Amino acid sequence: MQTRTYGELFKLIRSLAGVGSFSTNELDDIANLINRRFLQIFNESPIWPRYFVPSEKRDILALTLSGATASTSVNVNQNYKLLGANTTGGLSVYQGAGITAADGTVSATDTIIYNTGTAWRVDTAASAAEQASGTFTVTGGTQQFIEADTVKKDNITDVVTFTPRAGTDSLLVEGKNLVPFAQSGKTTIGSFNRVFRKQAFLNRSALEYEFFVDVTGANILNIVSTADNVAFVSYKKEFTPFDVTSEYADSTVEVPNEFFPYLAHATYADFLRMDGQTDKAFAEEERANLAMALELEKVDIISNNNTVNKRFSTYVNRQSR
Repeated sequence: MQTRTYGELFKLIRSLAGVGSFSTNELDDIANLINRRFLQIFNESPIWPRYFVPSEKRDILALTLSGATASTSVNVNQNYKLLGANTTGGLSVYQGAGITAADGTVSATDTIIYNTGTAWRVDTAASAAEQASGTFTVTGGTQQFIEADTVKKDNITDVVTFTPRAGTDSLLVEGKNLVPFAQSGKTTIGSFNRVFRKQAFLNRSALEYEFFVDVTGANILNIVSTADNVAFVSYKKEFTPFDVTSEYADSTVEVPNEFFPYLAHATYADFLRMDGQTDKAFAEEERANLAMALELEKVDIISNNNTVNKRFSTYVNRQSR
């Protein structure tokens, strides 16, 4: 898609203002106003083509473990993806999905949950290899927790007590059907649009899931099969403001071409208000809104809203078409 440069945008705003240069304080103000308006137009549509990703394959996380401390391994405290059945029997193998840092990046871990045949066990420095049969063989690492229930459970979420390797940790296991915002190797999700069981918008209909969003991600409701470990998510990317702090007029940072007219006129309108020229600001705001309306109309024309942004519903189904 076409882009312009931040330098071009800044020069246009300067030309609209009819000045040869801005003062130092005004330079910072204009940069802040550009980002304010950038966020505003970014939020005007959930399906801007530049930021919309349709039906991307994402992991469904089935478990969350908490309660481990430094006395064992804090790597135990994380979300886990279901890999599949254990080669030793019909029980499941789960792998840590990784630790999410404050900046949203996800670092891989080697924590595995599996059943030895006699008890559920949580190991760090472990691995799981898929076999030709589709089952998984676990190579155990360092045991951190092991099931202590007298009557052993088939499902890990039913286990009451785990014995820690050291200390008095009380391991808590919570079942989930969670698609997190961040996944290693994937673009971080800014906002969820729709969630499907299979790849949608390709050759056939796909079952669409209901979900709710919390701080951890999208929680899928009424998942078809507890063995499902992936979903296909349509989402909008995260908003990233322009990071320009000097040499504004010479910056080569890319600006979306479709947002360029709106950003120029809307920022100039804000500058006029800042300068006390309210009447002129109203007129400039109208020009900005017209530019945004034209771009939103293009999105409506190009996008089939019954397919991408809205679900096709009847009294017997809620599937995408």
